[in-house]
Amino acid sequence: MKHSAPVLRRRSLLQAVGALGAGSLAPAFAQTATRPATAWTDLEKAARGQTVYFNAWAGSDRINAYIQWAAAELKASHGLTLEHVKISDAADVVKRVRAEKAAGRQSGDGTVDLIWINGENFAAMKREALLLAPWAEALPNFRYVDTTGKPTTRNDFSVPTEGLESPWGMAQFTLYADSKRLPQPPQNMAELLALARRQPGRISYPRPPDFTGTTFVKQALSEHVTDASVLSRPPVASDFERVTAPLWQFLDALHPQLWRGGKQFPQNPAAIRQMMSDGELLLALTFNPNEPANEIAAKRLAPTVSAWQFAKGTIGNTHFVAIPYNARAAAGAQVVANFLLSARAQARKADIAQWGDPTVLDLTKLPAAERALFPSQPLPGQVAVTAPTLPEPHAAWVEPLEKEWLRRYS
Repeated sequence: MKHSAPVLRRRSLLQAVGALGAGSLAPAFAQTATRPATAWTDLEKAARGQTVYFNAWAGSDRINAYIQWAAAELKASHGLTLEHVKISDAADVVKRVRAEKAAGRQSGDGTVDLIWINGENFAAMKREALLLAPWAEALPNFRYVDTTGKPTTRNDFSVPTEGLESPWGMAQFTLYADSKRLPQPPQNMAELLALARRQPGRISYPRPPDFTGTTFVKQALSEHVTDASVLSRPPVASDFERVTAPLWQFLDALHPQLWRGGKQFPQNPAAIRQMMSDGELLLALTFNPNEPANEIAAKRLAPTVSAWQFAKGTIGNTHFVAIPYNARAAAGAQVVANFLLSARAQARKADIAQWGDPTVLDLTKLPAAERALFPSQPLPGQVAVTAPTLPEPHAAWVEPLEKEWLRRYS
C-alpha cells in the first residue's frame, strides 16, 4: 500500500465529516471508547430523515423478518428509513464499493450505507481503505459488548477490527446429539477419533468447501498445530506442509472410521442433522449454537437432543456491520448499528422464536431490567456451558486448506 494506515484514516475521517454536513462534529467519528453525549445527539439529529441502505444476506425468512422489525423500530424512534437491500453474497457488495472508489465516487456519493460482513470480505475492505474511519467503539452501546469473553468481537478472522466494524452476532462450532444414544459426548478431536473407532461408520462431517466442513478441518488443525500463533498470520507456502502435517495425519486416521469409510461425505450440515435424527449418525455439527434448540422447538429434533462444545474451546467468530467510506447516510448507519447493539434488539435476535443468533453482549454489564430480557436458563437443545471461543485462523488459510483437503480426499 502506498499510504500508511494513519494517513488512510485521516482521509476517511474528513470524508465522513463531509458526509454528515457542515453542522456535524468531527469527534463523532474518532476511535475512542466514549463519545461526548452532545456529539451523539448531533449525530442522531443528522440521521433523522435519512434512508440507510443496508446490504444484508437475504437467505432466511427469519432474518429478513428481524430486519423488517428493526426498520419499524428505527422509523418510530429515530425517524430514519432502513431499506434492506437483499443480497446473496457480501463479496458482490465489496466489488461494487471497490468499483465506486475506482470511479472516483467519494464521500456521500456511494450506494451502500451499511453492510453485513466478516472474514475475507472485511479483510479486503480494510486493506483497500474502503471503510469509514473508525467509529464502532464510540457507539454508546459498545460499552456493553463482551470484548473479553468473546475476543472475536474485536478480531475478525485474525484481522483486528480497529473500530471499522461493529459486532452484531456470534457463531461458534458446536456439536449436538441425542443424549439417549450418546450420553458421554467427546470433548476434543482425540476423543472424537476414539469414539469413531468404537462406533465405525457413525460419524461424518460435511465435505469442504461447505463452511461447516471447513470449520471442522480448522478445528482439527487448531488442536494439532504445534504453535497456534502461526494461524493468526497468513500461511507461508514454503512452511504449509510442515505446519499442517499433524492435521493430515489425524484425518488419515479418522476417515476410515467415518460414514462410508470416509469415501463419501454429506454435502451440508442439514443432511448430517437428518442423518443424526434418523439414528444413522451419532452426532451432528453446526456453527450456530442455537440451531439444535431451534430444531427442537420446531419439533424436527427430539427433546432429548443436547448441544455442547469442546471443553478447551471451539472455533468461533463474530459477524459485523460496517460502513463504506463513501456512504451517503453515514450518520444513519451508525444509529442503526447502535440500535442493533441495544439489549432489546440483541435479546430479540437471540430468541430462538425470532432468529436464534447468539448475542455479542456481556449480560453482566447490562442493567437488571435489560438483563431480564434474556432467558436466565438454557432452553432444551442450547449449550449449557459455553466453551471458550477459539479465534478463526487468518482468512488466508481457508483456500489452501480446502485445496489440499480436496486433493487428498475428494
